[in-house]
Amino acid sequence: MSVYGASATRDRQAWLFGLTGPQFFMVLVAGFPTWMAIALGQWLALLVVLPAWVVVGLLICLPIRGHSAFQWIGVLFRHLAGAAFGWSRFQSKAAAGELDLGDAEDPEDEGEAGEADLPGILASIQIHDGPPMTGQTARPAIIQNHATRTWAATARVVHPGIGMSDDADRFRMGAGLTEMMEAATAGNQIDLVVVQVRTIPDDGTERDEWVRHNARPDEPEVSAKVNVQLEAMTAGAAVRREAFVTVVVREDVINKDAKRAGRGVVGRARILYSLMAEVEARLTGSIGCTRVNWLDTSELAVAIRTGFEPGDAPALADAAIHHRDNPSIAAGVPVAAAGPASASTALRSYRHGEWESVAATILLPRKGARMGALARVLVPSQPGERRALTVLYRPVSQQAADRATGRAQMSAVMAGTLREKAGKVERAKDRQSIGNLHERDEKLERGRSLVKVSSAVSITVPAGWNVQDYGRRLDASIRISGFTPLPLDGAHDAAFAVSAIPLGVGLPKKRR
Repeated sequence: MSVYGASATRDRQAWLFGLTGPQFFMVLVAGFPTWMAIALGQWLALLVVLPAWVVVGLLICLPIRGHSAFQWIGVLFRHLAGAAFGWSRFQSKAAAGELDLGDAEDPEDEGEAGEADLPGILASIQIHDGPPMTGQTARPAIIQNHATRTWAATARVVHPGIGMSDDADRFRMGAGLTEMMEAATAGNQIDLVVVQVRTIPDDGTERDEWVRHNARPDEPEVSAKVNVQLEAMTAGAAVRREAFVTVVVREDVINKDAKRAGRGVVGRARILYSLMAEVEARLTGSIGCTRVNWLDTSELAVAIRTGFEPGDAPALADAAIHHRDNPSIAAGVPVAAAGPASASTALRSYRHGEWESVAATILLPRKGARMGALARVLVPSQPGERRALTVLYRPVSQQAADRATGRAQMSAVMAGTLREKAGKVERAKDRQSIGNLHERDEKLERGRSLVKVSSAVSITVPAGWNVQDYGRRLDASIRISGFTPLPLDGAHDAAFAVSAIPLGVGLPKKRR
């Protein structure tokens, strides 16, 4: 059985009794009145401040659904402030009738039809048409994020899956992913590699078109009846999966090379194209992808639209099929209309158009997981729902990895010393954590790379359904797969954008 992640370590190490450094010092500061009352012999005051210290300590340290009470107070305050100032509501320019379509007599004047109009953390996204790739007519879309100062490109990939693969094939695929991350670390230009898989209801549009072109008029009557019955039995539960890979680079890393490559969007695109070619070679190599198609602006707009509005996928697919036979039939959507007509953020859900979503992050198990364990998370529990999973790989430079490993080892040694002074017995998980740090240090010394892995998953259902019930089903699927879910209450809009929209928007680098 191929198991990956067994040697993974936490991004932050606990110091004492499972507390992080800030929590430990906050508890000490909160206990200052207690120490003063003991030092001055004010025993009556001690009876008052000691329970208060205990209450404050519980508010600081006791996790409730993954966050402390102080953090929940901050989340609630920010949510109420956003609702009061109207920050949690969005209406597109097209829905409000404010979209400038340009001059109909001038084909070059598109107005605002080519500008992205997206809600929340996607509002800073701008999509450019890249220059033609060398030897090809394709012009991949270049995604610019003004808020994070990054550039990205997205590809739709086709992979045969690992359900029927043996351990040798799975090990080869895992090794190929490791080699791609090590190459990204060595190049020191790729900031983020995002792998996204979306499970969407299959309405049978493409199958019906295939049957229309390939059906035989002399088919036996019994065979035709059997096919009709099979289609009726499976049509409601049929799903299909689409996968995307997004490569993200930072502006401060590539700006010097971009100036030499042509400046502006063209210079950034040429730098991205070289990285895209390297990633594509890895994907079609040992990782096993059979097709990698870098999306142009129109294809990316369709991917965004079906992310926000899964119900539009059948009509868009049907238009694309008939457009191949009759070019006069319009296909796709403008970039300005790719987003939802309206969106609103609640504390425990996110509504976009006629759909509602709940999102969560996935905490990796301490003992590792078998490759393909998350497949159960992508299986819909009922026809009509859509699930999306995104895994974010952030390569860490060799210097930063050495510093992080040194700090983690120092924290582990300090925690062991404090536990020994406090008379606490060292547990097996403490010894395993120290052993994983030593193993990481040895791997880095041998030239391996350090990669930060995070993930987000969302479930989307029609707005009339009970989305909280489906959110609980999603959490159950995550637990059945051997992982721990962490619902992102108060941030479902940002988590949905990360998990379901293939624009390379990652989770925040720092926790606040």
